[in-house]
Amino acid sequence: MLTGTKRTGKYIPTLLFILICAFFGAFFIYPMLLAVKEGLLHDGDLSLYWVISIVKNKILLQKFINSLLLAVITTFLIICLSLPLAMISANCSFKGRDIAANLLLLPMIMPPFVGALSVKRFFAQHGILNQILIKAGVIEFSQAYDWLGTGFAAVVLMQMLHLFPIMYLNLTSCLSNIDPMYYEAAKNFGASGWKQFWKITLPLLRPGIFAGSSIVFIWSFTDIGTPLIFDYNELASVKVFNELQQSNISGSAYGFVIVLLLVSVACYSLTKVVLGKPVASDTSKATVSAQSRRLSGIKTFLVWLLFGSVTLIAIMPHLGVIVTAFADRWVSTIAPESWTLNHMKFVLTQQQTRTSIINSLKYASCSTLLDIVIGTTAAWLIIRRKHFGSRALDSMLMMPLAVPGLILAAGFIAMTVMGSRFERIGPAYNPFIIIVIAYAVRRIPFVVRGVSAGLQQIPVTLEHAAMNLGASRFTAFKRITMPLISANIIAAGVLTFAFAMLEVSDSLVLAQQAAHYPITKQMYVSVAANPDAVNIASALGVVGMVLLGGSMFAASMLMGRKLGAIFRV
Repeated sequence: MLTGTKRTGKYIPTLLFILICAFFGAFFIYPMLLAVKEGLLHDGDLSLYWVISIVKNKILLQKFINSLLLAVITTFLIICLSLPLAMISANCSFKGRDIAANLLLLPMIMPPFVGALSVKRFFAQHGILNQILIKAGVIEFSQAYDWLGTGFAAVVLMQMLHLFPIMYLNLTSCLSNIDPMYYEAAKNFGASGWKQFWKITLPLLRPGIFAGSSIVFIWSFTDIGTPLIFDYNELASVKVFNELQQSNISGSAYGFVIVLLLVSVACYSLTKVVLGKPVASDTSKATVSAQSRRLSGIKTFLVWLLFGSVTLIAIMPHLGVIVTAFADRWVSTIAPESWTLNHMKFVLTQQQTRTSIINSLKYASCSTLLDIVIGTTAAWLIIRRKHFGSRALDSMLMMPLAVPGLILAAGFIAMTVMGSRFERIGPAYNPFIIIVIAYAVRRIPFVVRGVSAGLQQIPVTLEHAAMNLGASRFTAFKRITMPLISANIIAAGVLTFAFAMLEVSDSLVLAQQAAHYPITKQMYVSVAANPDAVNIASALGVVGMVLLGGSMFAASMLMGRKLGAIFRV
């Protein structure tokens, strides 16, 4: 009987591997293939007609060029901003370092399109900046200038301020793992600090730069919320979104999806080849923090000035949203003339806004639970039960990082179109299931990486010792491993929940009926229907910020600098 149980146990990892692959195939690969298929059909035949028509159309081609340029500029600026901050945080010790580092995570508690609401109020033609200049006598009222221009620069600014913490987390995580003996050896050979950076630090930072830039590039390349708020429609992502809102979706929309997908995967692959080469195994762990230098006096002040300035600029949109949420009358003045709690009361008591908050909580909770179950199981298979399929499983589960949420949403639209076998879970009916799955699929990589980081730090000999004393593999995992990686699981789950709460792409595309709107869709619809409803949208943003901020704080406390491992690809 015992032998039969052991034999059965041998097949459990294989069964789990098959189930995870089946889930991923059904709700990631299949929707992608459906979207691609729809873009390759013209008059019932397979054809490149839609793709070629997009490439030949100068107006449409320009939208792709704009999107590509937007993503490249955003990613470059984020690297330039994050690298000095990460170097200081990882290599220097100063009073309040942990506080300063955690403050840099504040921009992540709100998606950039929410902050765009307050940025518009500040930089618009009749915004606060012009009011200040008019009051100071610098310009006349008739000379008020629209500082946002076409909106391109504003989109870059908002994305940079929101996404740079992702790059910062990756870089600090990599820097903390560099063995200081390399710097000591370089010093002994007379290498200057600048040469040490080029010859040691930068090469060892390649994985972190790749991980951060991949997420940042794809995010900014297909972002739809921020451009929509700034009324900047000259992007491929906005074109796809507008097409997907039509009742009868044309092949042109899926042709756009194919081109977007090809560009995203190509850029991801190119970046991986250039920057994603793993470092040698003997450079992956550090016994102490590399080159830790104690700062005091004026140097500490200057470092705090740098961190504080970056944090303040990054959270200015957040502060603007908070002020707008509590402002009563604020028309053509520098500051609100009066304050009120009515907007907050409205979003918490009015049926539609309250429903959107509840919907977001449901979607995020269910998707997080699904992510934890699948991601933890997958991480265990990859780290503890290595076999011929482990590397393939790891690569497959990282694929959502290379596929924008907008494209995945387009795949689910194709999967649940009217007349299909899955139409009952599509946007035309109740999209609860498909939204939960869409949220979960996009966040699985974060859970896999977070739990994998925990498993790699726990010696497998602890489990072997328990099994030598008679415990089954499951009991050893439950009693030994699970308690030791619980912080990683909770942190990854909290972070996953946080991102799902304010998900933009899937929410805007898949939630098409008011009863199913999450917070982000309700905010967008409110502003799009009535520009004067910015106070209500901002109040919703404050609710989201509180939920997301609490989640990010909890994850940071649980994982500290290891939080960057969740973003490792």
